[in-house]
Amino acid sequence: MKELLRNRVFVIVMTSDLLQQVGIWIRNMALLYYVVAQTNGDPIAVSLLTLAEYAPIFIFSLIGGVLADRWRPKRTMITGDILSLLSILPILWAVQAGYWQAVFAATAVSAIVSQFSQPSSMKMFKRYVPEEQVAGAMAISQTMMSLFIIGGPVLGTFFYSQYGISFSLGSLVVLFSLSALCLTMLPKSEPVERTEHTGLYQEWKSGLAYVRSHRQLMVLFSLFALIALSVGLIQPLEIFLVTERLQLPEESLQWFTAVSGIGMLMGGILAGIWSSGGKLKGKEGMILLLGTLVFGIATMIEGFSLWPLLTGSMRWLTGVLLAFMQTILATIMLTSIQESYIGRINGLFTPIFTGFILIGTALSGVYMQATSLTVVFLTAGLLLMAASLVTLKLREAPSAGSPAATSLKAE
Repeated sequence: MKELLRNRVFVIVMTSDLLQQVGIWIRNMALLYYVVAQTNGDPIAVSLLTLAEYAPIFIFSLIGGVLADRWRPKRTMITGDILSLLSILPILWAVQAGYWQAVFAATAVSAIVSQFSQPSSMKMFKRYVPEEQVAGAMAISQTMMSLFIIGGPVLGTFFYSQYGISFSLGSLVVLFSLSALCLTMLPKSEPVERTEHTGLYQEWKSGLAYVRSHRQLMVLFSLFALIALSVGLIQPLEIFLVTERLQLPEESLQWFTAVSGIGMLMGGILAGIWSSGGKLKGKEGMILLLGTLVFGIATMIEGFSLWPLLTGSMRWLTGVLLAFMQTILATIMLTSIQESYIGRINGLFTPIFTGFILIGTALSGVYMQATSLTVVFLTAGLLLMAASLVTLKLREAPSAGSPAATSLKAE
């Protein structure tokens, strides 16, 4: 871990991520409260805000992934921050002028820019973080995300309630400016070597062929899809778990969410400690197998539980497991993919994961009405247990960087 903290590139990228996360949570909570206030709690307007955040993932992730592989990562990340802060200025003016609908554009632009800058930060990790330290880097990143899951809503709510929408949006300009300034200290990235000039579609096809020619990545696709579908099924119904199964008021949901966030935080810390000692090396498949299996069992217990303490314990356990699995999956992705394909592969995985979450979310209410809340959680648990069987294939598959894998020809 000490070696990571002495890695200049890692520290700079994580500092930039920290500033961006502060800005994102201030934006998310401020825009949510602002839209609710402007529309008197119109659920359609609130759902449109979510749509503005997720729709660009499907439209721009593939394009962003291809372009991230073409462009210099340092320049792309700095440009992303500059575009983010520039987009806030006209939106801030529009809000002050009374055109509150402009907030949807703020969310959409931020989501679009992230599809270009996020793969570039992964490329910087691939280039400058030694492979034996990647698991620790992913664990630290996961820990920071868990901290914001717990504290982000509180931070965003404080800014909006104390200072209002204009100050909240104005603070984003400062935060993204600091992030861009921080990124200028990264080492200069060389131009991407390209032996032939091909179009975006051809490069996207080559990324798809790369995935199809590496069995490990195909297995990861299946694993991501099953986990995302399971999470999507139960996520919108957590409020009913609290009110119907546990007979608690709606406000109690926040405490179960906090318990899950604490579990993710502890899981990220544990993953970081174990990875620094090399204890996770070679055990990734076993951890994913046990993690998805126990995750599935815990999810089913949540669906049957009538006791808050038992449900809370399962939420904490699933938080720990989720942090561990995210660390392992990110490590496998980063270490097994060639640097020249990181953007495109990220651009393929992101819409699949998000898409299956949305599919599960769309089905959850209808499925619950046709069956019951317990059956939905039971189904989600069975999907996770099916994912544990998929991890067996992951342990058998050669890594994308191994001689067996690289000998396969892309279509």
